[in-house]
This record gives sequence, C-alpha cells and structure tokens, in this order.
Amino acid sequence: MHGMHQTLATIPNRYVFINQVEQFAVRHSHFSLMLVDVVRFSDVTTSLGICTGDKVLLQIANRIINLFGDEVGVGRMSGDVFGLLLPGQTDQKKARDSYERLSEHFKAPIQYDEHAFIADFNVGVVQGQHSDFEVAFFISRAEAALKQAKENRYENFYYMPGTEPALNGRRLALKADLRRAISNNELELYYQPKVDLTTLTIVGAECLLRWNHPLDGVVFPGPLIEAAESYHMMNELAYWTLKQAFHDLTVMCLHRLDIKISINMSPTQLYDSKLISHIRTLCAQSGLNPSCFEFELTEDVALSNSLMVKEQLSALRAMGVEIAIDDFGKGYSNLAYIRDLNINALKIDKSFVMELSDNPVNRAIIQAAKVIGDAKHCDVVAEGIEQVSQLHVLRELGIQTGQGYLFSRAIPLAEFIEFSQQDIMIGSSPLRRQLR
Repeated sequence: MHGMHQTLATIPNRYVFINQVEQFAVRHSHFSLMLVDVVRFSDVTTSLGICTGDKVLLQIANRIINLFGDEVGVGRMSGDVFGLLLPGQTDQKKARDSYERLSEHFKAPIQYDEHAFIADFNVGVVQGQHSDFEVAFFISRAEAALKQAKENRYENFYYMPGTEPALNGRRLALKADLRRAISNNELELYYQPKVDLTTLTIVGAECLLRWNHPLDGVVFPGPLIEAAESYHMMNELAYWTLKQAFHDLTVMCLHRLDIKISINMSPTQLYDSKLISHIRTLCAQSGLNPSCFEFELTEDVALSNSLMVKEQLSALRAMGVEIAIDDFGKGYSNLAYIRDLNINALKIDKSFVMELSDNPVNRAIIQAAKVIGDAKHCDVVAEGIEQVSQLHVLRELGIQTGQGYLFSRAIPLAEFIEFSQQDIMIGSSPLRRQLR
C-alpha cells in the first residue's frame, strides 16, 4: 500500500488524505484515526534549518509506516502532524497500546548527519464507523482529540470514543439555533476602540462577535464558536463576520471615520482555499482597500509549520492586509520564528498588562515585546488596560497603542460611531484630563 517514501511530497497531503478517509469509511465497518503531532518540531527546523527538518520528518514518517504496516493509511495533516487510519474496532486500551508502541519505538533517536533527535508525540485518537459517517465531523473530532492531548498535563494522549458525549440541553439548543441565527440576522459585531496612548485618539477597532439570542440575550464568542465548531459552521461564521466587517467599515467611512478594523482569524479560515478570492470579491463590492483591515492570529497559528498557512498569510500581505500576532507571550513563543515572520503588529497578552503592578517581570516582558517590535518595525499593542497607573507605565515603556475598559468595552456599531464622533478621547474631556 505504501512502501517507503523518498520525499515528503509523496505522502498524501491534508486534502488527499481526507479523501482517503472517506474511501476508508466505505470499505471498513469500524476504524479509527490517530493524529500524531511531533512535539516542538519547530525547534529542529529552527536550529538545523528547514531542509534538514524535512529530512528528519521524512524519517519519522517512514518509521511510523514501518511500525504500523501496510494495512494502515498514512497522510500528512499539516507541517508536523501525521494522520494514521487503522481498520477495525479500537477501544481506549487498544488506542493507548498503539500510542505506547509508538513512544517506545521512538526512544531510539533519529540520526541525521551528526545530529540526533529523539521524537516525542502528542496523539489524539477518534473511533469511527461506516454508518452515519460524515467526514468533516470525523476530522474535527480527531483534531479536538489532538488538542486535548496537547493540553493534558500528565500524558500526551487522548482517546475520544465513537459516540459524541451527550450535550446538555443548553448547548444542544445553541447548536441547533446557530444556522437560524445567521439567516435571521441575530449575529452582530461589536467594536472595541484601539487608542493612541499618547494623543488618546481612536486609531482602530477590534471587532468581536456577539449573538443576540432571543432567549439567552447577548451570547459571547466562547459558546458561539464552540457551537459553530461542533456544527461544522466555522467557515460560515467566518464569512459572515468578514462580510459584516466590510459592511460596517463602509458605514464608518460614511461617518468620516478613518480607522483600521481588526478581525480575529481562526485556523479553519486559513485552511480555506477560497479565502483570498472571497476577500478580493468583498473589496470589489465595497470599494474598500484591503489595507483597511488587520487579521489577528494567535501565536500557534501564525507559527504553524503548515505550508498552506504560510502561503495564505503571504497572499494576504501581498494584497495589503495587515497581520497581527494576538495574545503575544501567552503561548510558546518561538522567537526564531517570530524573527522570520512578516507581521505588522504584536498584541501583548492582557494578563501581562492587567497584572503589571503585581510582578516586575510583567513590565520586563512588555519591555521585551517593545524591543522585538522596534527591531521588526512593527507596532506593539497593549490589551486589557483598565487602570490609569497601567496607562502611565505603558507610556513610559513607549507603547503607542492600546485597548481596554479604561477607554471602552466592546460596543455596538452605532454606539461606537457616536463614541468616536464625540471626540470623547480628545479636547478637554474629563477623561482626557484624568489620563494626562
């Protein structure tokens, strides 16, 4: 079925492999999908270079194929994540046995030139069956299992049984309501002002999704996105957000507001091949320039080894869309990757700002982010500013831009326009006098 691969290019990529998963489901009444993530593989490419990294990855892939044999389907889900399709019924014990077999096998280091690398893995396993098989749901459950494996404290393994855990009534209703919410215009974008910390003028806004639920009132993004993910509607939700942001910016322009809008971008969107053409269409329809928008990505997405993510980000930048790293410092900040990443802004995670007075290290981390931002010629934005004392420290450190409850929470479009037009942040307003 496989044989050994001479190059990574011959291993089925995400899209070819997902197609193979569908075919596998036709042939087998029961099967499981194991996603194998090579832990901290970016360290290898950072220290040894991408070419060597690819050769080590190829060795890992061939050793996995050799270990599990010809009856197993193998593909490459993303840069350093492989997928293994195993036929037959798999319970938790069998899945754990496969994981332990993999871990044991890779205690023997991988040799390349004079370098030795011991591979460690995060493994998520999901059970599937021929009846009622839906490939998008199956893949999303496998990716959720892998995410859980990464978050586990004591072992890098997670098994998700064949049936979905029972949803409580509220979540089930949210899930069922979401499609109606999109078609009935119950979703809305709120805007949190981004402020120039020196002049206290509004220079931008981050848009945040809200759901005006007929029973629950305003639902915040957490449960909304959870419902969208479990209902395979992330792309639909993302396209709604993009379209609405373009519409809202057009309204702002009519009110003579000259600002940039920031939109949070999910990994699902970056794996969508229609993203770039969709943004071009929205620009053509609205007459807006792509440079009016900034996409915010979390570190783990921006630093992904995935070739598709890199190509999509490169195409977005070529169009003039700005790219910001959100929650900087919160994740596993691989500084060598940050160095090579072409970005416009680093957004310091709000925990460092909100706890600024609690620990001098928080100040040092913000200072370090500023040094990195200056070297990369990119803006550094502070989130979570709630106190005047925090504003003063951020000014001392030379941070130019910020957002937080000190200025405003996220507010609906009409309120945001009114807030901006009142020049509440400029002139002789009491707030300005207080913040001087």
